[in-house]
Amino acid sequence: MNDERERIFTVEATPVKFGPGAALDTGWELRRLGARRVFFVVDPEVLRLGLADAVLDSVRTEGIEVTVYSDVETEPTLACFERAVAAARAADADAFAALGGGSAIDIAKVANLVVSDGGAIMEYVNAPVGGGRQPAGALRPLLAIPTTPGSGSEATTVAILDLPELRIKTGISHRRLRPTQAIVDPELTRSAPAAVTASAGLDVVCHAAESFLSRPYTTRERPATPGDRPPYQGSNPVADVWSAQALRSGGRYLRRAVHDAGDGEARGAMMLSATMAGVGFGSAGVHIPHACAYPLAGLRHVYQHPGYPGDKRFVPHGFSVIVTAPAAFRFTFDSDPAKHLEAATLLTGQTYAPDDREALPRALLALMRDVGAPLGIREFGYDDLDIPALVDGAMKQQRLLNVAPRSPSASDLERIFAESMDG
Repeated sequence: MNDERERIFTVEATPVKFGPGAALDTGWELRRLGARRVFFVVDPEVLRLGLADAVLDSVRTEGIEVTVYSDVETEPTLACFERAVAAARAADADAFAALGGGSAIDIAKVANLVVSDGGAIMEYVNAPVGGGRQPAGALRPLLAIPTTPGSGSEATTVAILDLPELRIKTGISHRRLRPTQAIVDPELTRSAPAAVTASAGLDVVCHAAESFLSRPYTTRERPATPGDRPPYQGSNPVADVWSAQALRSGGRYLRRAVHDAGDGEARGAMMLSATMAGVGFGSAGVHIPHACAYPLAGLRHVYQHPGYPGDKRFVPHGFSVIVTAPAAFRFTFDSDPAKHLEAATLLTGQTYAPDDREALPRALLALMRDVGAPLGIREFGYDDLDIPALVDGAMKQQRLLNVAPRSPSASDLERIFAESMDG
């Protein structure tokens, strides 16, 4: 056992092309990456609205063969991922692309992983739920084009999947999952309903806050080999810059983006802040709110937000992470009061007394109210009797909890869920 503290951190970032109309460069970017046959995952709603037409035309114009795959579910299950892997194998593609929200991008990530490295999906799922297998070599090129301002999947090393039979959500995490190139085009978000923008934007804010407030990388044990260094390494000076800017943008622009679909400045700022937050938490990591979110989303499928398209019953990811964040940051406050207050100031522009442990919870709850988010987990169909099962699910997310600035016990998580029941 190596007792020496960590002295090294790594920040890796997906190259990003940003701006209105940038998606029309998709064909050029894929040709630059050497693609000849691309497996292109497209969200079905994006396809239905015609938002993919010009993007796909730009690919075909470059002489690249395209297999369009649109069997994409919101909050995809293992079965959904397995269908995509089978289709990608049949397509015999030498490159992957995704156009849609985090679900579409995550499906492309996992299809690329399994087609490139072999095996079964559950072999790669993070332990203890899955086998935690590490890919042996490089994956095929992946171009990610987000259409919702939130998940940051275009910049991260993570893909999230729902396991209904285990009543839990979990993920696959490895540096090779990070997309080769991202195109972030604010024009693609115009069709997103207000509720989708709200949930996605709150995910941005939570990514940024959790990363900013994660345990310092120097508090971890130094790994025995470079290969043992985890993707989520703890807060560090570079990740903090990205996370801080994402917090500042979330506080300044999310309300505007939700309430005015035509506010191009606000929607563009939220798209860019999603990518910024993705770079930040891709290095530092997320922790308690995300660990709590996975059982909230996976244990029960009865909630249906009236502003979400389709009839699938699920808890939108951004709502599932933000709902426990006020209580979680109240719990972690004593680990670094000054940094918690700085996070609140980044969100609101206000200054706070040095002992105001409610500053950040108060700022988050105000933002949640203003964008119409659920304020308590009871709204998702849970009650106090569900707390033991929720705690059990959250405790399984040790990969995330290990990044928390203050390690929660089961009783601590029980209190966080209880405080979050009614906002």
